Amino acid sequence: MRANSDNDSPADNDPLPAEHTPEQIATAHHEAGHAVMAVSLGRTIHKVTIAPGKPQFGAARLGHCEVKKGRFKGSHDPLEDDVLILMAGMVAEARFTGQYCHRGAARDLKDVANLLCTRAASPRQHETLQRRMLAKTEHILRDAAHVEAIECIAKELLNKTTISGRSVRHHFQQAQQRNH
Repeated sequence: MRANSDNDSPADNDPLPAEHTPEQIATAHHEAGHAVMAVSLGRTIHKVTIAPGKPQFGAARLGHCEVKKGRFKGSHDPLEDDVLILMAGMVAEARFTGQYCHRGAARDLKDVANLLCTRAASPRQHETLQRRMLAKTEHILRDAAHVEAIECIAKELLNKTTISGRSVRHHFQQAQQRNH
């Protein structure tokens, strides 16, 4: 094992633990994506977990990023922020797997569709708006600091299953300092 230099990120040094299934690793990236987007938009995270949850609507929940309710840093468009946070899981997971998993993100995508219905008057407008929000999510998560934060959070989730919002914020801030 080599020591960290100032240019190395923790995400580059340690490989993902071999004892985890591809589904667990993808889920860790998915939940880390939600968390990183939420923190980048000024939201506060309570906790993030990859512990399987109780089945809802016929499908088991594979993980969860719990964003605190209530007041948060001012946003010019809270609905857009909610959509970006929902899409960030699928986008982060796709960076790891190489493809979008619409089945795994079905609940998030349903919530996105419900939110966007308030903005789009026609199915065509809805589709256009959803494509724009997906492109914006991809752009935001392409940032090197966000990529590093997602990797660090995913690794910690794989090691601990559940992490605090404080830990998420720590990884996010560390990645920001190393990349900006």
